[in-house]
Order: sequence, then structure tokens, then C-alpha cells
Amino acid sequence: MGAARSRDEGQAFPIYVVAVTGLLFAAFAFVVVGMAGATRSDAQGAADAAVLAAAREVRDNAFDGINLLTLTQDDWEQIVTGDRLVGAGACAKADVFAGTNDATAVMCQANLPEFKVSVRTNGTVGDSVIPGSEGVHGTAEAKAVIEPRCSLKPAPSPSPSASPSPSPSPSVPPGGGGGAGTPPSVGFRCKGGATFTFDPTKPGSLTQLARKLFSVRLAD
Repeated sequence: MGAARSRDEGQAFPIYVVAVTGLLFAAFAFVVVGMAGATRSDAQGAADAAVLAAAREVRDNAFDGINLLTLTQDDWEQIVTGDRLVGAGACAKADVFAGTNDATAVMCQANLPEFKVSVRTNGTVGDSVIPGSEGVHGTAEAKAVIEPRCSLKPAPSPSPSASPSPSPSPSVPPGGGGGAGTPPSVGFRCKGGATFTFDPTKPGSLTQLARKLFSVRLAD
């Protein structure tokens, strides 16, 4: 009887080894899946950061090269609707932000007001029990859009009791006025009911003005 038991144990041992080997392989495979998921997540984070950086670069420089003192009402209308936005520098900024997230921007499109960036992680999934995983990079794509937040407030109507005065040119921006030859202030009405007035002769930070007029968000 002892010999039979030894024989049974000897037959069970190879099966045990195969079962343990299979379980270990499955465990390592799950680890690889987790590593691949982490690499993919890193890629998506880098893509999101890169495309937002591209859109914000364009938004923050919305007034570059514009002479505020010569703007007409039509000009301001084009500005607040985003028609004056220029995509220069967007993809260069996307490259920088992809790099800071250990990735490379492999595609960048600036079709204003929309942006699209694809990235590939510099790192790979790494060595594993899955052949070829050491050469697999994470890839992802992200989109962003610049959206107008404000519109021009209508120009105030002249008071009927006021003394006759020359009518302003229809191309003059709405808002208050200054002395002769001084462009009037521009009034804005923004989402949420907020309003503010901008004086072209005392512009302050044009980046802050651009951030009031436009928002940036990720898009589907």
C-alpha cells in the first residue's frame, strides 16, 4: 500500500508543477497588462497636457501684433468670436509639454479653434514574459478647443435731451469715450452675466484679457 501511495504522489508531482507554472505565467501576464495600462495612461496624460498647452498658447497670445488703438467695432467683433486667432507657436508648445511628460508629439494639427495632438511615450511597457513588450510604446490622441466667453455690449443710445452732436462712426467700438482721437472703452458681457469694460489706452495685461474672453477645454 505504501508503494501505491508513493506511485500516486510521483504521478501528481508533474501535474502540480504544470499547474504552478501556469498560475505563475498568468500572474506575470496580469502584471504585463497592468504595465501596458499604466503606459497607455501616461500617454493619454501627455496628450492631454500637450493639446491644452497648444490651445492656451494661441489663446494667451490672441492680441499679439494687434494695435488696440486702431480697432474698429468690426475688428472687436472678429476678436471676441475668435476669428483673429492665429495658430503660430501652438505645435511648438505641444512638443515642449509632451517632452515634459516623457513623450513625443508625433502629430499636431491647429485647425482653429480646434487642436489635435497625438503622442507616443518615450518609455515602453518593458521586459516581460510577453515577447516584444520591451518595444511597445504607449500612444494616445487628444483634442482641445478655444471657446469665446464674451460678446460686445451694445453701444449706449444717445439721450434724447442731450445737445446735438456729431454721430459716432459705426466702426467705433461700443462703450465710453475719451477725448478727440482717443478710442472709447469697450464693454463686454460674458457667460454667467459678468460684465467688464476695457480701456485700449490703458490695456494692462493682454494675456489676462485674452483669458477673460476665451476658455480652453478638452474636446471629444
